[in-house]
Amino acid sequence: MKKMPDGSVDLIVTSPPYNLKNSTGNGMKDGRGGKWANAALQKGYSHYNDNMPHKDYVKWHSQHFFISSLRLEQSGLFRKFYCHFSWAHQEGGKKYPKGEMSFRQTIHGNACSDRGFKVIIDRKEKKILVSFNLKCVDKKHKAWLKNVKKRVGLNELNPQPCWGFDDLEYKAGTKLPNTFYVQAEVEIRRKKEFYHYTKVVMLQKFSFEGFLKALEEGKILVDFDARTGHNHGTKFRMKQDCLPMLYQKSTIII
Repeated sequence: MKKMPDGSVDLIVTSPPYNLKNSTGNGMKDGRGGKWANAALQKGYSHYNDNMPHKDYVKWHSQHFFISSLRLEQSGLFRKFYCHFSWAHQEGGKKYPKGEMSFRQTIHGNACSDRGFKVIIDRKEKKILVSFNLKCVDKKHKAWLKNVKKRVGLNELNPQPCWGFDDLEYKAGTKLPNTFYVQAEVEIRRKKEFYHYTKVVMLQKFSFEGFLKALEEGKILVDFDARTGHNHGTKFRMKQDCLPMLYQKSTIII
């Protein structure tokens, strides 16, 4: 991989070694084999030590992730944030193993987060970019910022993670071509739920430009939620009452 030119890979799909002999779940740590009672992996891999100390395991992964991120074409999706911008999980050494790291951020295009991240809409290049701005980082994150400086520096993200317009428009447009937006009041009577529908709107013809505008105005939020032991992935979420912004035609039913 080190011989490959930067930006030459469109997609990386990986199922990395999970350090099963020293996992946070039941895995194979106690010798029972967890869900894989008869698995050959109980004896370990032939070419990889799956009983590494947790700190060494994270370092080992980070090295591979960093090299891979350089080889990806910029619209490629990758866990770059976790490698360089994570911080100690508040439950590390308690609910989770000591050394557990976390990256949880909610960002949009209207303002930076308290750790300096923001969404940038580049209509010329047709990309939704994730940006980092040192000047936006809150003073309470001084120690974290020092660690980031050691890992990767404090300049703009490079390569800069992004979503291509075409990919995102296709994904969102096929899931949300038309929809109903419903609001209701809920009341519980004798342990049963009753709904009184107060608003029903039929929304038609998904508008990607409306999607971009909502993202720029902070009406659509992007959530990153990852930690050492589990990755919940990335999701887009919308503030209440803003769904009509995504459609060209709105018809009030109730």
